[in-house]
Amino acid sequence: MSSLLRLATAGSVDDGKSTLVGRLLYDTKSVLADQLDAVTRASVDKGLSTPDLSLLVDGLRSEREQGITIDVAYRYFATPRRSFVLADTPGHVQYTRNTVTGASTAQLAVLLVDARKGVVEQTRRHAAVLALLGVPRLVLAVNKIDLVDYDEETFSVIAKEFTAHAESLGYEHGSVVTIPVSALEGDNVATSSERTPWYDGPALLEHLETVPVAPDPHEAAFRFPVQYVIRPRTPEHLDYRGYAGQIAAGTVRPGDEIVVLPAGLRSTVERIDTADGPLDEAGAGTSVTLLLADDLDISRGDLIAVADRQPRVTDELTATLCWLSSKQLKPGARVLVKHGTRTVQANVTELTARFDEQTLSSVDDPESLDLNDIGRVELYLAEPLGVDDYTDSPRTGAFLVIDPKDGDTLAAGLVGERFP
Repeated sequence: MSSLLRLATAGSVDDGKSTLVGRLLYDTKSVLADQLDAVTRASVDKGLSTPDLSLLVDGLRSEREQGITIDVAYRYFATPRRSFVLADTPGHVQYTRNTVTGASTAQLAVLLVDARKGVVEQTRRHAAVLALLGVPRLVLAVNKIDLVDYDEETFSVIAKEFTAHAESLGYEHGSVVTIPVSALEGDNVATSSERTPWYDGPALLEHLETVPVAPDPHEAAFRFPVQYVIRPRTPEHLDYRGYAGQIAAGTVRPGDEIVVLPAGLRSTVERIDTADGPLDEAGAGTSVTLLLADDLDISRGDLIAVADRQPRVTDELTATLCWLSSKQLKPGARVLVKHGTRTVQANVTELTARFDEQTLSSVDDPESLDLNDIGRVELYLAEPLGVDDYTDSPRTGAFLVIDPKDGDTLAAGLVGERFP
């Protein structure tokens, strides 16, 4: 079992996500004493008899929603069984794009609904984005179950509707779990509740502690975007020429045959250097410097890949875009595509489809993409890139679309056709 779980939270406004995250932090003793004292005092001032745990996270959220910052907030907590990195995203519709950021590395997502409201439009939108990004497991937390008198029928109707929706998005049976919770009262959050005797599943925290999580795919094909070429030119390192960066996927060992893309140059890995000395093997997420057997013309932006499992090199991309900007995208737009450490000019030659997350269907040939839209596009690149499909290698199958005029990020892109 993995010792670390990366998860994201999502939900509509007022579904109680702040309280749930605060409850998880509180119940895992991940709150500093002075923080809890401040929350307790603020709760007393509001006339409450118990601490309002939403105050542990609401300060940052209120700033985000006022436009001060819309970044995802990362929170860290741990139990004796597992450590957690939680990406906490805002709930407003205009910040749906932040779900893309928060869920991009998540192994599981907790999606909240209000038991009184059930599955709403934003629930469906978030589920569609999570499916698009390939988040492998979902938990639907049916919150505020206390406000419907812990009614089993209410929970069952919501669970059945959401499970059907998730499966229509491609989730397999068993990868979606529904849990009735009261974040305010603590029911089924850290421990099972006696007030839901009809529910025989795990509490939320127990599920997070025990859910099987596949490790990072070191068996994936080796991919290494070059960030920097190291040439000290000092007497003790006169001929040193190393290529520094972080391994995006797979593993590498001395003696491995590699290809440098897009040029197609071939060589062999001679040594793997790190700040702590050379390695016999390095895997995804490790920052290393590679030394090759041949003196090749390699620079920042090149991609070093295993020779017998290369990505495809192309100047045309079919891709899915999660449009993150208030600026419209129309066919013919000139943009920059940032893939790994390489940035190239590109034209949007065609908008072929827009995904309707409510009807789970495609609208062909849309005139534009607007904020929060998900669409399939055709891109023509000024220079070729070595790319993988997102389903095969998320790190080298993802890219950013940037406005060449002001450098703003316009979209997150996924190589390949991610929806019908």
